Amino acid sequence: MRLDKVIENNLHTTRKAMKRLFLMKRVWVDGKIEQNPQRNVDSQLHKVLVDGKRLTTQHVYYLLNKPKGVVTAKQDRQIETVVDLIAVKDRRTDLYPVGRLDRDTHGLLLLTDNGQLGYDLLQPGSKVEKTYRAEVNESVGADDIRAFSEGIIFHGGVRCQSAQLTVLTAETSSSTVELTIHEGKFHQVKKMFLARGMKVTDLQRKTMGPLHLPEDLAPGEYRPLMFEELTALKKYFR
Repeated sequence: MRLDKVIENNLHTTRKAMKRLFLMKRVWVDGKIEQNPQRNVDSQLHKVLVDGKRLTTQHVYYLLNKPKGVVTAKQDRQIETVVDLIAVKDRRTDLYPVGRLDRDTHGLLLLTDNGQLGYDLLQPGSKVEKTYRAEVNESVGADDIRAFSEGIIFHGGVRCQSAQLTVLTAETSSSTVELTIHEGKFHQVKKMFLARGMKVTDLQRKTMGPLHLPEDLAPGEYRPLMFEELTALKKYFR
């Protein structure tokens, strides 16, 4: 949450009084004077003090194993959404998925009510790695690995950033691969393989930045982030 909103929620200050707090250097974050009212903070990670009083936030962060057939949206009149998978007692009005997975793509998805964190995680400059496991309908070889590392070019001339492609198994008419990318173009993974004449038949996201899909989290299940996982995201709080 933005620091000025944290102060407003905790101290019920006027806008004028808020500005005075920062001007008079009475706001501290993690032992240092903070003068940026737009800084994103969470009291689980940051020690926020105003005149010695510690302020708190109530953000939630859920790690979901998105199943196939569910849309990555807050609401849909016809199709079940990822937010529908969250128990009513755990939902927040502003809970939303960070990024998106196609309806037929499954795997790791972060949901939170910390909008600023979600925004910063998706910015190109953040270079958040995302790793996918994919099944494709052709044999993937060395030429494909090289093409991905050089940057796949879509129809129309759009070039993707360099991506790391690893072949796990390769048969005559199918392969299992892992792919790590640093951007999030629309249908990117599927389009990258299409550019090489291949079709993705199954796609699962395994990681997003420091977050990994737990092996014991079944499709459709979710859990709050562990403190260690949330701490690993601290560098994205700006």
